[in-house]
Amino acid sequence: MPLPTHPKAVLIDLAGVMHTGDAALPGAVAALARLRGSGLALRFLTNTTRTPGSVLFTKLCRMGFTLAAGEIQTAALAARTLVRERGLRPHWMVHPNIAEEMGASHPEPDVVVLGDMGEHFSYAGLNHAFRLLMQGVPLLAMARNRYFMEPDGLALDMGAFVAGLEYSAGVRAEVVGKPAPAFFAAALAELGVSAGYAVLIGDDLADDIGGAQDSGIAAILVRSGKFRPGDETHPEIRPALIVDDFAAAVEVLIG
Repeated sequence: MPLPTHPKAVLIDLAGVMHTGDAALPGAVAALARLRGSGLALRFLTNTTRTPGSVLFTKLCRMGFTLAAGEIQTAALAARTLVRERGLRPHWMVHPNIAEEMGASHPEPDVVVLGDMGEHFSYAGLNHAFRLLMQGVPLLAMARNRYFMEPDGLALDMGAFVAGLEYSAGVRAEVVGKPAPAFFAAALAELGVSAGYAVLIGDDLADDIGGAQDSGIAAILVRSGKFRPGDETHPEIRPALIVDDFAAAVEVLIG
């Protein structure tokens, strides 16, 4: 899917594209300033579910990025919104950092909502979720990413735990964050831009690039973060463009 000739909006992944851990990637702060100066509408899309949105916003500001809290769209917030819209009674499986943001689990849940619990995943917790699923309670996953980039290297993401529960309980999770089409559609709806006039910049071939393309959005893959050798020759997912980093992607869009 080629890049639009005159894009109106840019959807930007965060971790691996603009920063790793608590450090901005080289050239990313200046590149965002250039992109913002172009007048293009911006949204930052993240499947990170260990950090509250307010804390993530503060962290990005401390790195030097200029953005508004309302420009950040998280998978955790999307899950909470969906639970409320459907009137569900959730059993939250989330990292302690976002437990307050999500709210308390219901004593009689009718949905299991899974986030990235990191080191707080336990057999007892997973087994409790498994038993709820075996009773017919559906599984809602904030994401199903395979891995992400930490300052010291790649780290296992929550996709392994989603797949484990799916396999054991014989169910299929509904994914709320990327690559779910509704996640991209929500961002575009807020911006008032159609998919054909939007571009996504991401480092995850499947969830960023593949998800955007399935939603009719052209995508640029950066060779940073979780990018792996071989992504460039994937037989099914073909980015509109592959560049070294976020700064190079911005140069293509407005240079």
